[in-house]
Amino acid sequence: MRNTRKLRAYDSRRRTNFFPAFSVTTWLIIVNVAFFVIFAPLLAISQDYAKYVAIQPEAIMHGKYLWTIITNVFMHAGFAHLLINMFVLFSLGGLCEKIIGRKRYFWFYLVSGIIAGLSFVFFAYFFGNNPLGERIFGAPDNMAVGASGAIFAVAGLFMILTPRLRFTIIFLPFFSLPAYIMIPLVLVLTWIISVSAGFGVGNTAHFGGFLVGVLFALYLRHKYKRKTKMIERYFSR
Repeated sequence: MRNTRKLRAYDSRRRTNFFPAFSVTTWLIIVNVAFFVIFAPLLAISQDYAKYVAIQPEAIMHGKYLWTIITNVFMHAGFAHLLINMFVLFSLGGLCEKIIGRKRYFWFYLVSGIIAGLSFVFFAYFFGNNPLGERIFGAPDNMAVGASGAIFAVAGLFMILTPRLRFTIIFLPFFSLPAYIMIPLVLVLTWIISVSAGFGVGNTAHFGGFLVGVLFALYLRHKYKRKTKMIERYFSR
């Protein structure tokens, strides 16, 4: 009877616990949308509210608004920015979560987003103090938001663990290339096009996130050699 009661109590907790009802990727999308819904109206009233959620190199280097190291990962600069990032996160995140596990995936995503933001801070603050540097790396007083740094980390992980898994560009659905070609190609082309056109894109954040994904994937390949080889073979078929 004691064991039965324990089992019933456990089942009851599982039914009342809302978290397992969704994947980590779904929760990340929910948080991103919630941030946008809350702060977009405030930013429409005054752009001054941006300093509370967006990461700014100059502020961070002076010890101000340090919480934006985390909040910037979940905020976006417009509906189109949010829509594209959430679509890519939905497309890649679920598979990544299944491959490396829910807890590992959550921390990997969060840490990658933080390091991506700090990468933006580092390059903008130390190399963005002249017109050319500002164009390539961003200026110290620029602000940045978005999940794309963490998403590039997920993509970088795929490039190492599943190099022959074919990727498609969102705007070119009939054009696909293996991960080891497509992911660095998108990273480089995005940087070149945005610099040439003068678009405000956090390329250094993308690069920082990408490096985290690559390094973490190399660690996994070293620690779990047999499992990662099986994963690579499975997605090479």
